[in-house]
Amino acid sequence: MKYDLVFEGGGAKGMVFVGALQEFEAQKHEYGRLLGTSAGAITATLLAAGYSSTEMLTALQETLPNGNSIFTSFMSPPGPFNQTDIRNSSFRKFLRAINALIIPDFLEEKLDDALTENLAKGKDFRHIFSFIERGGWYSADNFLLWLERKLNSGKYSGKPRNFGAMSLQQFYETTHTELSLVASDTMGKQMLVLNHLTAPNCPVIWATRMSMSLPLLWQEVIWQTDWGSYLGRDIHGNSIVDGGLLSNFPIELFLSDLKDVTQVMGDKVSQNVLGLLIDDDLIVPNMPEILIPDSFLNIEELETVKRLSRLLDTTLSARDKMVIESYASLVVHLPAKGVGTTEFNMKKERRNALIKAGRTAMKAYFCTPKQSTTDFSFGINDPLKPPLSSIDRTALKILK
Repeated sequence: MKYDLVFEGGGAKGMVFVGALQEFEAQKHEYGRLLGTSAGAITATLLAAGYSSTEMLTALQETLPNGNSIFTSFMSPPGPFNQTDIRNSSFRKFLRAINALIIPDFLEEKLDDALTENLAKGKDFRHIFSFIERGGWYSADNFLLWLERKLNSGKYSGKPRNFGAMSLQQFYETTHTELSLVASDTMGKQMLVLNHLTAPNCPVIWATRMSMSLPLLWQEVIWQTDWGSYLGRDIHGNSIVDGGLLSNFPIELFLSDLKDVTQVMGDKVSQNVLGLLIDDDLIVPNMPEILIPDSFLNIEELETVKRLSRLLDTTLSARDKMVIESYASLVVHLPAKGVGTTEFNMKKERRNALIKAGRTAMKAYFCTPKQSTTDFSFGINDPLKPPLSSIDRTALKILK
């Protein structure tokens, strides 16, 4: 059977998708349209580029010369900032606004310049400057290099892959796969669904980079002029971050037949939709405990980060949860309890357990009889207009 696939975001937990896809392939199923957010966007992009589950596993298991996962390089210090960035930085403007009465102005100006420059150029403080000015602790430049390399590696339909420099339009014309990646425009206050219909000139690697840009962890991406418009709207200069900020699992975009939705998503190419959900409430069988040295600081364990994470999860997952419960027959729950979102240097034993859990969950899904979906409501319909289905209302709500 052919399925339109939806991949949820979840950082390092996305490794569970590999196991799920192993079983998907073993069952001889095919994919149609692909929709992904964050880690799901990476999976969807590789799948659209013709990666098999075996190739995907090899790509995700890549290591650095020191033996660490390639993903740890995605969290490297940001590069040095240039003089224009430093001079026009908000930190420099902040210092300029402070007038120390006991220090002569000419001396204070030099001290402020020196402080800002040391913060921006010093290796030990560059993270702070990046966090203040670019909204993220890391730059993710290495991720772009890795993804471009993967999109130019191996073969697609018997020919060498050469997708790394392609726009979404060029990628679609070459693969004939409808790939949609979800991002969040924090300045335009809207969700972006990036594909060949909405943002044809946007590079594939940058669309993926925007979708996986966890707020505060990686720098925001500024929409460039040469990427063109989004749905005909000029958004150049806007800051774009992880799509999970607005919807981590927008399965309804594949279910709605409304014109306003299909002009963004395209027409259906299969009669089946399957959502791959990373479920933090399901235990990963035989998962080894993670061993963290006493000297290791895990940012996820900080109480402030935990509070912020809980607030965001509560606020942002309510709508997704309602859809998931109502359309349960279309969702496969992939176990991920105890796996950290930023556990990018996952040990082999834990990675293997997570992958096996994904495959087992997918097999169980296909072996379980499906019940019909139920409806849910967000309010009273306008009696003067034809009633919209709940899924149509939800799709319109997140798009607008």
